[in-house]
Amino acid sequence: MSAGRRLLAPLSGLLLVLFVATLSSTVISTALPEMLGRLHGSPVQLTWVVTVALLTATASTPIWGKLADLYSKKTLIHAAVAVFVVGSLAAGLSQSAGFLIAARAVQGAGVGGLQALAQIAIAAMIPPRERGRYSGYLSSTTALSTIGGPLLGGLLVDTSWLGWRWCFFIGIPVAVAALVVLQATLRIPVVPRERVRIDYLGALTMTAGVGLLLVWVSFAGDAFAWWSWPSAALVTGALGLLALTGWVEARAPEPILPLRILRQRTTALAILGSLAAGTAMYGAAVFLTQYFQLARGFSPTAAGLLTIPMMAGILVTSLVGGRLVSRTGQVKPFLVTGAILLTAGLGLLGLTGARTSLVLMGVAMVAVGAGIGLTMQNFVLVVQNTVPLRDIGTASSTIAFFRSLGGTIGVSVLGAIYARRIDTPAADDIAYGNATGTVFLISAAVAVLGIVAAVSLRPVSLRTSLDLPQEPQSARG
Repeated sequence: MSAGRRLLAPLSGLLLVLFVATLSSTVISTALPEMLGRLHGSPVQLTWVVTVALLTATASTPIWGKLADLYSKKTLIHAAVAVFVVGSLAAGLSQSAGFLIAARAVQGAGVGGLQALAQIAIAAMIPPRERGRYSGYLSSTTALSTIGGPLLGGLLVDTSWLGWRWCFFIGIPVAVAALVVLQATLRIPVVPRERVRIDYLGALTMTAGVGLLLVWVSFAGDAFAWWSWPSAALVTGALGLLALTGWVEARAPEPILPLRILRQRTTALAILGSLAAGTAMYGAAVFLTQYFQLARGFSPTAAGLLTIPMMAGILVTSLVGGRLVSRTGQVKPFLVTGAILLTAGLGLLGLTGARTSLVLMGVAMVAVGAGIGLTMQNFVLVVQNTVPLRDIGTASSTIAFFRSLGGTIGVSVLGAIYARRIDTPAADDIAYGNATGTVFLISAAVAVLGIVAAVSLRPVSLRTSLDLPQEPQSARG
């Protein structure tokens, strides 16, 4: 049996868990009004149904990644699936908004593990040169579940015999089926590590720092003013905790975020580009479906269908781009092209108003989708190419962490701006249209950072070996 066929079964299982993990973050976007109405939730609770899952997913990603460098990747995938299933089941059975938020926190921790570990497992099985093709599958799976989630959520809400609870239930059988496939087919050697120490303090300070930052961007301008003592306290606390995290990581034997990796030029630029891509991807998924419903009057299902041009752009460019990366061994040209397309598409969406041509919006969505398809996984790939196999988990999860962080903070900040723009006694379709245009113009400005990052990367050929060549003992000091 060829190597490609041997990889097909475990790859299918990994793509399935990645699909349901990412889907869980976006499938609820069109269902939120119905969901919170049934549970008598407040607007603030509505925001936290989304934000808390992104927070726990973001904070847990580097922890899962570090554990993957220390313990069995297969066992960790099983554990992440279990956490995800428990959180999904609890969310679907929720009887109050508070319980739903708590369940989403658990679900998010599982999502962080699945998103990181799927990429790590593939990186541990396939050399970077060949990984370009498989990264295309990863990229299309992640992006399609991100953009397609609102469509599925709309269908579930509009189907009377299903309803909003199935936004959580629907992923459970798929995750369990993927677990069965992976148990039977996934084979990743476990590299024994002696005297393993888990960086619990670094994980705690990082999670607390990111959490305070997200609390600030979620509530500033609503519960308290942007320029106020609560804002100052939250920002000061967040920055202090993140600074403490840096101090801890510089001294930890097994840091969650190794500074030696973060200091590398390639990693730093990939982080910058991933922040931009994450903001664009999550922002497009959330605000486009809201625009089509609130400003244009479409049903949840129709709003999801109208995002198909973006899904098409993602699917085509991620698959074709991934194969071209594997064929040429070059990744920078695709990153530069993708970053430019992403910025241009978001700029066009910045022209959105209550009566904007749907044809123009379709063209813009294709450009945004193409940009996401060419950048999202390739930023991960370019970092994986620079690190040894023993650090592949940490390096992969670091990029995923910052991409998720960009999406989390981006959605929170853009959501606050969006809310302020429609904060009128009787917000109409014009207000919703103008607010949508504003958030996409801001997203386009952020996406320019992706162009800067892609252009600044040094041209590099992807290696054909699974691991970096061993350095001489003298070179290692």
